[in-house]
Amino acid sequence: MPTIDFELRGEFIALDALLKATGLAPSGGTARQCIVEGQVRVDGEIELRKTAKIRAGQAVVFGDTSVRVSAPAAPAS
Repeated sequence: MPTIDFELRGEFIALDALLKATGLAPSGGTARQCIVEGQVRVDGEIELRKTAKIRAGQAVVFGDTSVRVSAPAAPAS
């Protein structure tokens, strides 16, 4: 299964925005439709909330692709 590593810019990202940002969905509307149809899993469970808050450490699976979500990188000092 291909895996995409996604680094957050803040505390969380909405599920529909994550699918669009990673290129798994061509638009927000498509992402929301796939979510409500039960095609997306978060941490192994089907997620039906379009704007579910996805945080660092969670895994999202859509189709045959997995997305690993990580915390923002610490600023260089």
